[in-house]
Amino acid sequence: MIYLAAEHFVRAPQWTWYILGYFFFAGLTGGSYAVATLLRLVGDPRDEPAARVGYYASFVTLLVCPVLLSTDLGASWWKFWHMLVDITPGDQGLNFKYWSPMSVGSWALLVFGFFAAVSALESFLLDRRSPSAPTGSPADPGGSRFRTVDAPSRPFGGVVGQAFNVIGAVLALFVASYTGVLLSVSNQPIWSDTWMLGGLFLASGLSGSAALIALLTRYRPNAAFSLGRIHEADGYFSILELVLLVAFFITIIAAGTAGPTLPFLPLWLLALVGVGASLVAARGHMRIRGIPAGGTAVIARAGTDTLVVSILVLLGVLALRAAVIFSAQ
Repeated sequence: MIYLAAEHFVRAPQWTWYILGYFFFAGLTGGSYAVATLLRLVGDPRDEPAARVGYYASFVTLLVCPVLLSTDLGASWWKFWHMLVDITPGDQGLNFKYWSPMSVGSWALLVFGFFAAVSALESFLLDRRSPSAPTGSPADPGGSRFRTVDAPSRPFGGVVGQAFNVIGAVLALFVASYTGVLLSVSNQPIWSDTWMLGGLFLASGLSGSAALIALLTRYRPNAAFSLGRIHEADGYFSILELVLLVAFFITIIAAGTAGPTLPFLPLWLLALVGVGASLVAARGHMRIRGIPAGGTAVIARAGTDTLVVSILVLLGVLALRAAVIFSAQ
């Protein structure tokens, strides 16, 4: 079947930008859901608008993944279901092979898609039922200029709703990391010479997702309260990414396969720029714990800085995946 074309990579698969896009968006869809769940379950109640932004981002980026994956493997994008269902005459049935990372990943993407779609739909219903209005009240010191008025109960609230989000977040973390694991279990030099790729892609995906959510808060003023928390989380993700990136190079240097990565030095440097931008934003003046009432200038400055930082982080995430993928081919 289709997925066999990518299994084990006995020789270089000669992947194109389609698979690069798939790896990029897989990291964002999983990371966005995980970050949104963290905001909802352990954040301030005023982080709920930003959490909904994360669920929207997760669902939209998810829709791109099967299109890119199917196209790169030489099939029409609408034939993604062939990776899930065996249509061979006399052998029809579910096409699940636990020993194939590509097959497991395709099914994980499908199951996670259910959670992403339900969470996005719930966010949409909550937004329709909860108008937002500026407070601007002295009674709200250090809080957001915007807050939800008469916040409605969640359609999937309580313990059931929390459990749903937690299970979805676990699947999201798998989706965000499995592309790196897929490379590690190949026979391809560089990819098979390190066990860091799963964790590296996960940390990078989480960092890029935090940057994406922060960027999208520009279009949702009542989510501006969460900017400081999002940038701080992005900083922690970037520290983990930097540690794993160093470990990645240590392992491939020890294996004697670091040479092919040198022509891609500009991409590695761009990845480091993204990490650096995230760390600066987390540590510096963008550590916002709520926008003061009447702080229009603060909101405008934070929005401009967030735009620059988020773009750099996302470019760094893309550059990292490109360097890893193409240096081994």
